[in-house]
Amino acid sequence: MAVVPLTVRPQILAILVAAALASAGGGCRDRSGSPVAPGAPSADGPIVRSVPLDEVGPETLTLPGKRTSVKFAAIGDSGRGTPEQFAVAAQMTRYRDAFPYAFVIMLGDNIYEGPATPDDYRRKFEEPYRALLDGGVRFYAALGNHDDPRQVFYEPFNMHGERYYSFAPPEDLPTRIATRVEFFVLDSTNLDRGQLEWLGHRLAESKAEWKIVYMHHPLYTSGRYRTTAKILRYMLEPILLKHHVNAFFSGHEHIYQRTELENGVQYFVSGGAGSLRTGDGTPASYIARTFDRDYHFMLVEIEDDALHFQAISRTGRTIDAGTLYRHGEPTTKTSQDRPADSPPKTDTTGRG
Repeated sequence: MAVVPLTVRPQILAILVAAALASAGGGCRDRSGSPVAPGAPSADGPIVRSVPLDEVGPETLTLPGKRTSVKFAAIGDSGRGTPEQFAVAAQMTRYRDAFPYAFVIMLGDNIYEGPATPDDYRRKFEEPYRALLDGGVRFYAALGNHDDPRQVFYEPFNMHGERYYSFAPPEDLPTRIATRVEFFVLDSTNLDRGQLEWLGHRLAESKAEWKIVYMHHPLYTSGRYRTTAKILRYMLEPILLKHHVNAFFSGHEHIYQRTELENGVQYFVSGGAGSLRTGDGTPASYIARTFDRDYHFMLVEIEDDALHFQAISRTGRTIDAGTLYRHGEPTTKTSQDRPADSPPKTDTTGRG
């Protein structure tokens, strides 16, 4: 199957790449830590510790659930209106009983396919996530290549008419004081010079301790869109490194993947909340974890210098979990190392 092309004109692609590289300077690839110098990472550079999956039971939450942490879910390629999408949404609701996340980031292809009618929004978003919407959960969308550009005006997507934007989590004041986080949302289908310049400017201005970027297309993948990912990586990665972005989320590939640390940045692909391509999760040296056997979503918690992540299948099985430590792993054990209580169990269907 051919790669879906980005709407970046070939004659300006070289200019965009050159501008992005010039704005950030060179960088030596370092999968385990800081990009500032070749060789081994600094002792206090970022590090990831995975949770052994054989130690995680069905429908078990691995995240610490701290009082003043930033808690959110992530879904990609969700908007089908199918039973599988509803099943993932039901698991998201169940896990929220134990992990009260305030918002969801949407990684594109939110409403398949093309021009969206009111019935599309109802069947492919409002009905699957009704319990979350009724519970006050907010959704922040990025546009995907199958999305109607007019989604930017759909109020529940919180885009406020903009293709790309930034936001702070809708948390209470104590949480905002305890952990400063900012999200930067891009339109990767229509990436242009103006958007690259905006991103560099907004990242430079940000005072956040954690900078999270997300968009539809991945920068790293071992799936079918590796060529597109390489083009986007040349355009965006220097900007991310220059401004110390910590984590990057994307969809587009209908699988789950987590990379090894790439120049100190953790990349996630989560495109399985309503779509699935079994067999696309090809092993690769730069991929730490891949899963393509069932639909899934993600839960994320940021507190102090730690970003905890958990990817969960349609049946409630944990398919990946761990922690990104921004300044190296703590030397003493704390309560964050204890898994939280499990959500109540119910019958589920499908593979997991």
